[in-house]
Amino acid sequence: MAAATLLRGAAPGRGGSAWRWQLRAAPRHRLAHGSGCQGGDRAGGAAWACFPLRERALVRVRGPDSAPFLLGLLTNELPLPGPAADAAPPLVRAVYAHFLNVQGRTLYDVIFYGVPKHADQEPTFLLECDSSVLDALQKHLVLHKIRRKVTVEPCPELHVWAVLPRDPEEASGATLLQEHKGTAILTCDPRTARMGWRLLAQDKGSTLVPGGQLGDLRDYHRHRYLQGVPEGVHDLPPGVALPLESNLAFMNGVSFTKGCYIGQELTARTHHMGVIRKRLFPVQLSGPLPANGISPGTTVLTESGQAAGKYRAGQGDVGLALLHSEKIKGPLHIRTAGSGRVALTASVPDWWPTTTK
Repeated sequence: MAAATLLRGAAPGRGGSAWRWQLRAAPRHRLAHGSGCQGGDRAGGAAWACFPLRERALVRVRGPDSAPFLLGLLTNELPLPGPAADAAPPLVRAVYAHFLNVQGRTLYDVIFYGVPKHADQEPTFLLECDSSVLDALQKHLVLHKIRRKVTVEPCPELHVWAVLPRDPEEASGATLLQEHKGTAILTCDPRTARMGWRLLAQDKGSTLVPGGQLGDLRDYHRHRYLQGVPEGVHDLPPGVALPLESNLAFMNGVSFTKGCYIGQELTARTHHMGVIRKRLFPVQLSGPLPANGISPGTTVLTESGQAAGKYRAGQGDVGLALLHSEKIKGPLHIRTAGSGRVALTASVPDWWPTTTK
């Protein structure tokens, strides 16, 4: 019942009003930087941590039919360039979305960018995906292209960077946008403000961001897991993950008013029924961890030994687990080899849409 109310409180693609969970919420926190980010105090002038996301890759889709082609495959509307100030070029906007299979399960999670079009250029979009499925995504696009005037090609010349403020209370995204003067693409992460900015650049990202410094990739993933943001095939196994259980609506990744797309039927029916019994929650682990970590798919148990869900993926003592919403308030644990036991605590991110019970 709680999960149904939560879903109905989420406006299409944008989230809803406040939800009162009787559970500790995942707090906003200052980034704890590792060895890859030196001299990180504000006095040193570094306001932003820049993370090279080498496990992310880009596909370029261009051509006169590229917009309707993508609309028929993705869960969300297309990103349209924002208004420009004076003679400045239009702002690039990004949108989060999933490609689904015909059963309505996630194939690929993408952030896609609408590249501003000039008079002599054809419509162009960049799709950011997990690099391990780059070839598979291109084949998926070509398979559905049929006779459309669309070109699908990799975009190896651009690299994906995540840009996060060192202190969320002090660093201003508006300031970052105003100070950024480069030719690279810089835009807000469309999933949540907690994930900062996305930067697509040919050069070293930390040199393009005023006050930017290279960050340790482990810090990026720890921050992402604490905020409950899945990314890539480990967090969203292709053909397994369901988009609404993966909080696609919370991350502005689905439009319930757009035209048809592959896999829409199950997603739309689940939304309108308002019943989502399981969700992907951020979790923290405590206790002796196995040397190789917790295996994906390990059953999460309640104090009485009932199944509460399954561990999905993580890093160290933080991760994501697909859990029954009504079972997350009590003590949870995972059994490990040799009769070991690891306590697991689920939290609700403070950026999730909320509504009154």
